[in-house]
Amino acid sequence: MSFLPINRKEMLERYDEVDFVIISGDAYIDHPSFGVAIISRVLEAHGYRVAILPQPDWKNKDDFKQFGRPRLAFLVTAGNIDSMVNHYTVSKKRRKKDYYSPNGEMGKRPDRATIIYSQMARRYFSDVPIIIGGVEASLRRLAHYDYWDNKVRRSILLDSHADLIIYGMADNTIIEVAEALESGLDIKDIIYIPGTVWKTKEVSRVYQPIVLPSYDDIIGDKRKYAESFKIQHENIDAINAKTLVESYRDWYVVQNKPALPLTQDEMDFIYSLPYQRNYHPSYHKLGKIPAIEEVKHSIISNRGCFGSCSFCALTHHQGRVISTRSENSILQEARRITEDKDFKGYIHDVGGPTANFQRTSCDKQLKYGACVNKECLHPEPCNQLIVDHSTYVKLLRKLRKLPNIKKIFIRSGIRYDYLMYDEDETFFNELIKHHISGQLKVAPEHVSPRVLDKMGKPKRSLYDKFVQKYYEKNKKYHKKQFLVPYLMSSHPGSDLHAAIELAEYLRDHHYIPEQVQDFYPTPGTLSTCMYYTGLDPRTFEKVYVPKSKHEKAMQRALIQYHKPKNYHLVKEALKKAGRYDLIGNKKKCLIPDKRKKSH
Repeated sequence: MSFLPINRKEMLERYDEVDFVIISGDAYIDHPSFGVAIISRVLEAHGYRVAILPQPDWKNKDDFKQFGRPRLAFLVTAGNIDSMVNHYTVSKKRRKKDYYSPNGEMGKRPDRATIIYSQMARRYFSDVPIIIGGVEASLRRLAHYDYWDNKVRRSILLDSHADLIIYGMADNTIIEVAEALESGLDIKDIIYIPGTVWKTKEVSRVYQPIVLPSYDDIIGDKRKYAESFKIQHENIDAINAKTLVESYRDWYVVQNKPALPLTQDEMDFIYSLPYQRNYHPSYHKLGKIPAIEEVKHSIISNRGCFGSCSFCALTHHQGRVISTRSENSILQEARRITEDKDFKGYIHDVGGPTANFQRTSCDKQLKYGACVNKECLHPEPCNQLIVDHSTYVKLLRKLRKLPNIKKIFIRSGIRYDYLMYDEDETFFNELIKHHISGQLKVAPEHVSPRVLDKMGKPKRSLYDKFVQKYYEKNKKYHKKQFLVPYLMSSHPGSDLHAAIELAEYLRDHHYIPEQVQDFYPTPGTLSTCMYYTGLDPRTFEKVYVPKSKHEKAMQRALIQYHKPKNYHLVKEALKKAGRYDLIGNKKKCLIPDKRKKSH
């Protein structure tokens, strides 16, 4: 089995025509860490003929017309990452590198790639169904605040002129849609499949929906926006979600309930397909694609996350219910990895969105779905939470024993709170002994209680206990491994006093962060709703939101108060907050007082 065709010559070597053309903003990497690879291989496994059009020149019609008219549909995605996040930093400066392009070259895809590609396909093939998907389409499926335009944009379904959105992971949904098209059903009549968003002029076609505030309402009233988001946030579970309808002046946009999480057999099938686990050979002369390097010898073991982080959109894309692969499936993939000519003995990761979530948070979720207004871990762990690392421990032990494997690293996120809630410390011990490459990255994000609450993160006291236990275990097992905490500045709820509280924590713990991430308001998150509206959509309480560039620069500088270049910003922030006690030469001061002494 080889790579799927990416140009007309390769297509004709296999088929006279194709059923689907997948247009992607990423270079073509045939590896199960990339959505295009999974969707194309799933379609192929079900007998459909697929061609991939990676990073087409959006100003050249010949690129879009080279495969001819696909028999069933165009499938359009911006790629593994939102094109605007891919192109711009949180300060809206153009990035210099695109990790999903040959040689990391920037400029291979347009801004708002899903919209541009879809419009191009519509221009040259007006009668062919166009279906959009991937993270960019999934998280913009309804009206959403757009940080880059600083306004509320319409559903991407309308702006792209597409016929259908497949949101979420789409593995099963794409086959249901393909079979409906194959049966001769018009794309405009494919309105019943979970995990899809469609548009209509006649709201009577929708069965028992929840009607969201209209687009006109939410662009005119931020509270209405927050109300709409709250309803959306309460309807992300495949079992208990309802159909949502959002009205525009000319259209109704309809979100069907999410698709069910994959069963273990379905997960095993997805990851057993004949991925080449590399980028297409045509890229060799153009330079390697950086995105493959970290994941080429990694294994995805699970999907979904019940971690509650407000700034993460994963629950709106993958859902809160965990899907896992079988031990045998993962061991088979590991053996395939060891046969790779470039394999040096190290598997870089065995995990997913959260590596140590290897089961549903409770057994009730399988029958009743995730709770609508209750989180599994925040503000306290639910009394129904089942904390169990035993399956993961057993898997890792077997992986370590495979021939030619020197070490298995765990580099995807570890939830330290879930780890601390486990009374059986076997996994914690084996993590320290076998699965860290010098340093473990964890995400406390902040220390201020009011900021942590808005973030959906655990209390500082739990993190402190974790840090203490981590270093005790390192000492016990004669390891010199460090912690690298991820910290975030300027999150909703964080004022200068909260930022100073974090700076004092870093001072007291002698930690000097090299990097700090400003909060990035991306579509589909609770935190972005707070950023735009100034309201917590769960309670409608007012939330302080740092928005000016200068204040955000001060908050970031406080976390890196030790850097000389930050001196004046830190001093200004401390004075503004009335914290003159932190300016001077005493032990607890953050910065010295550089005023000239008079003579």
